[in-house]
Amino acid sequence: MNTTAVHTRSSHAPIASRHSTVRGPDGELAVTTWGDASLPVIVFVHGYPDNSSKWEDVAQQLCDDFFVVAYDVRGAGHSFTPTGGAGAYKLDRLCADFTAVIDAVSPQRPVHLVAHDWGAIQAWEFATEPALAGRLLSYTTASGPCLDHVGHWMRDRIARPTPGNLWQVGKQLVKSWYIYLFHLPWLPEALWRGVLGRRWHQVLRVLEATSVPPRAGQARDGANGVNLYRANMLPRLFGPRARHAHAPVQVLALMKDNYVNPALTENLGRWVPELWRREVQGGHWLSLKNPALFASLVREFVTHIEGAPASAALQHARVR
Repeated sequence: MNTTAVHTRSSHAPIASRHSTVRGPDGELAVTTWGDASLPVIVFVHGYPDNSSKWEDVAQQLCDDFFVVAYDVRGAGHSFTPTGGAGAYKLDRLCADFTAVIDAVSPQRPVHLVAHDWGAIQAWEFATEPALAGRLLSYTTASGPCLDHVGHWMRDRIARPTPGNLWQVGKQLVKSWYIYLFHLPWLPEALWRGVLGRRWHQVLRVLEATSVPPRAGQARDGANGVNLYRANMLPRLFGPRARHAHAPVQVLALMKDNYVNPALTENLGRWVPELWRREVQGGHWLSLKNPALFASLVREFVTHIEGAPASAALQHARVR
């Protein structure tokens, strides 16, 4: 297991956040920032069924030294809800939203990118999109693989059906049980607008031992975000593209993740020329349960990419 020193802010006074909107190609995106805009920029992308508020505690750990940016993805938080059904949530539209955000908050400088869950899935699209080459300094990903890489991963293992390979494929298929549910018509939305939207904070406490307060808009975020799965999962898994990262990538392999098999992040060297892979003894919502640790892992990598010597943990994590 790789370890890292946990850095915490010396001051207990929180840094005030600032709220604004950015005009994306299809609608208004809500953006929150912390810290001094002249500092190195880190952009955070939240997952499902969260919104950008999930990054508050992580941002507080980093905003003394970085300009921290988080935005609500389309259909979540205070950002617009697109019309047109699932097609409006395709990866290319999500990539266009991200481009609009970085054009607004850091038009002249490349940014560091950090993402979780569905934020990480879409951020892989950003980090492998040729049109964004030069706009990203680094990418830290947790609990969200590149769907194209997963498609190749599954094909490779099915083509070599050893017991170990079939076990890994089967393990991920079991962990992905909820994805099958989300492809059903109307039922997932009904669940979110009913009991699941009201009780999501309790679900996290029981299943993930993670405490979060009830949040207004949770039902809306959950119901809208189902379209992320419908628009992207099957096309990419069954028709994977060759997607190569154009920035250094730090993979946080969360070894207690109940939804994403850490094996999905093995053997990424064919797609990622500059790769660090760190096995972390944490669950899917590590960034909520232990924001200081999550922020320290981000800080350590970003600081190194900015020019500091690599720590022993980072040296060990480098994939060559």
